Amino acid sequence: MDQHKVTQSKTIYWASGIVSICGIIFEVLFGALGSYLLGDGVKQYTLTISLFLTGMGIGASLSEKVTKGLILSFIWIEILIGIIGGFSSFLMFGITAYLGSGSDALFLYLVTLTIGALTGIELPILIRKANEIGVTLQRSTARVLFSDYAGGLIGGLLFVLLLRPQFGMVKTAFLVAIVNILVAMWLLYMFRHEIKHLRKHAVLASVILAILVGGAIVGEEAALSFEQKLYRDPIIHSEQTTYQKIIVTKEQGDTRLYLDGSLQFSSSDEHRYHETLVHPTMSASNTDRDVLVLGGGDGLAVRELLKYDSVQRITLVDLDPRIVELARTNPHFTDLNHYALDDPRVKAISMDAFEFMEDTDKFYDVILVDLPDPNNESLNKLYTKEFYSLLRNRLQPGGAMMVQGTSPVFAREVYWTISKTIESTGLYVENFHVDIPSFGNWGFVMASREPINVNQLKVEVDTKFLSHDVLPALMQFGKDEGPNVVDKDGQRVELKPNTLIDPHLIEKYERAWRHY
Repeated sequence: MDQHKVTQSKTIYWASGIVSICGIIFEVLFGALGSYLLGDGVKQYTLTISLFLTGMGIGASLSEKVTKGLILSFIWIEILIGIIGGFSSFLMFGITAYLGSGSDALFLYLVTLTIGALTGIELPILIRKANEIGVTLQRSTARVLFSDYAGGLIGGLLFVLLLRPQFGMVKTAFLVAIVNILVAMWLLYMFRHEIKHLRKHAVLASVILAILVGGAIVGEEAALSFEQKLYRDPIIHSEQTTYQKIIVTKEQGDTRLYLDGSLQFSSSDEHRYHETLVHPTMSASNTDRDVLVLGGGDGLAVRELLKYDSVQRITLVDLDPRIVELARTNPHFTDLNHYALDDPRVKAISMDAFEFMEDTDKFYDVILVDLPDPNNESLNKLYTKEFYSLLRNRLQPGGAMMVQGTSPVFAREVYWTISKTIESTGLYVENFHVDIPSFGNWGFVMASREPINVNQLKVEVDTKFLSHDVLPALMQFGKDEGPNVVDKDGQRVELKPNTLIDPHLIEKYERAWRHY
């Protein structure tokens, strides 16, 4: 094989690896888009990966029809991937904002299938072109596949560690598309002697490249205007971290925090939530020197805890360090939490709550579980018998813990399943709920190693909402929100603990909130 053909074969292998990186990034990007905009991350990742692989199978079959002009065909496949993939995230936000009602899901699934099909055409064409150059079929297939699989690993790591947290989903799509176009233009140059009307193809590719570069520059800002329509109030802070999308809105003095589209608090009524989370628990514990808060990186629960002079240590465990940083530095947060996280008694740890509980050897007088709802697999593990058993094992005798448990009105079966799961660890439980205008009726589960004497619960610090007289009302549940859950036929539903092996709470949660 002459040197020219050696250079061309190496070009094919490098191109295979690069476009494979792009393909896997688009695949996981579509899963992330579905998870953020459509909810139920496990479902969306499962569907997008399945559709992408199905598309690749369709594309591999269609590649048989490409018999002439292999390189030019590959070049235009890359250009098509660049156009469709580049605008995918941008258009997804627009469709969600203006159409919604299933249109966004249909669009995402069609784009996933299409990009998958185009990706599936790539490899067979490259293998055949390498064989055409003079590389034996066995060697060309093995080398192209190696480049493809190795590129897949690199693409996945790039998306998780760099692209998603640093550039967000809209700009990432444009940047990856630009790489596809650059590969197409590189191949145009390397195989220029084989391609007719070279200048025409180069000009068209250059125009598309310029459009995608423009999209990378201004697309994020334009998509933010689409995203704004998903929220009631003006967005004042938007940030994609390694773990989640942070949105802060504000209108007429009401500041709201959203994580991955789910409301976390409204400044107008968050005190009702946090006072119910904290003060009954502090009253129920025999001592409150050492407190553990899981979640709650906004510092609002810590603000309530610092009203007690007896508290000596507060350990705050939140997965995302950016939430804690915002709570310490952003004036919209510090105005609410009163700089609580700067108190010397507070130690913030960025760590998964499950892993922290597995690793810690400390005992705590009070444990507050202020975690997001169990709407995906990673959060579900924090609502299992196994997790609550870890909490029980680290709770001091005479201590108390409180768990936010979603709504007994909107997600009645979910709330009482959480209560049942905590009780299954051998802890004694008491149930509370409170009306929070921005959320609706919200539930909490108090637990202790010993029976809880609710008649002795008191509120002994300054509060905006909670009082000693109000406490008994928080433990009264109506017929349509109490523990006797019935199905549509009026038959009582036997609730069972949620476990790592049987994570049925996710399905219950999705079913309960589908229409809210």
